[in-house]
Amino acid sequence: MSHCLPIDFERFSKCRILVIGDLMIDKYIWGDVERISPEAPVPVVLVKDESFTLGGSGNVIHNLAALGARVHAVGVVGTGKNGTWVLKRLEQLGVETEGVVRDPERPTIQKTRIIAVNQHVLRIDREAPGTVSGKTRNKLIRTVEKIVGGVDMVLVSDYGKGLVSKTLLSQTLKAARAKKKYVIADPKGFDFSKYAGVSLLTPNRKEAGFAAGVEILDEPSLKQAAGKILRSVKIDNLLITLGKDGMTLFEKGQNPYSIKAQALQVYDVSGAGDTVLAVLGLALASGAPLKTAVHLANAAAGVVVGKVGTAAITPEELASAAASVAVPP
Repeated sequence: MSHCLPIDFERFSKCRILVIGDLMIDKYIWGDVERISPEAPVPVVLVKDESFTLGGSGNVIHNLAALGARVHAVGVVGTGKNGTWVLKRLEQLGVETEGVVRDPERPTIQKTRIIAVNQHVLRIDREAPGTVSGKTRNKLIRTVEKIVGGVDMVLVSDYGKGLVSKTLLSQTLKAARAKKKYVIADPKGFDFSKYAGVSLLTPNRKEAGFAAGVEILDEPSLKQAAGKILRSVKIDNLLITLGKDGMTLFEKGQNPYSIKAQALQVYDVSGAGDTVLAVLGLALASGAPLKTAVHLANAAAGVVVGKVGTAAITPEELASAAASVAVPP
């Protein structure tokens, strides 16, 4: 497999990854718009098709499984048919689901997106407010403590839906430190303090700006925001994804390392952060240096934003994208 980045793709299938986060279903309703409703100034969507895929941390898992990794899922689903669908889909992907708790008090999170002529028209969310119960959280923590010693990497996919609480995260980090495991977190919310101690944090521009209290408009404001996060959250590594402007890696005591975006055409950015988290974690787990892993994740993001809907990257697509990237110095 020819590529410019020094990545051993064959090692991907030997990597074991633990993914902790908010499991969801992404439902897509595909249709055409030919007129405006006479009842209100809204488009009338004539439905042509419906599709379902894993969303949230499930999309991270889907990307990892598609690239050959062995994945352990930790999360929560409901006890209804949607929860059954998520578990069945994970098992079809070969994912270990011992860490997925079925909670009768919480519905399975579902985001329904209506797409007409490749345009996102509307989104409908079904979810439960608030954090998971103490009983469910303790089950999850016990599972993490049991599994973490046997994995190569821990990924935290936080969508702010009540699973990744401060307690769950602190106990996860404690267990990971005891086993000397690398932890990457994709954060959510205004307060990043609960992520103190992670090996690498991967917010997007908007999330980083809110957390730092800085409007990121240019390179100086980006550096200002990154410096605030590194100091206040007490982490050594921060990767801020910048959409069409690529991404910038901030390592404590080093100059910022910026990479331009790879995308030729952007159709849909939903799920791009999931792909970045998955590819970054898998590349590091396979032994790649951090900057090399960031280049590969950036190339992967350039592929998935060219697809409509939440979509996993294939090994062939990733290898092709990697082949077009010059080896970083």
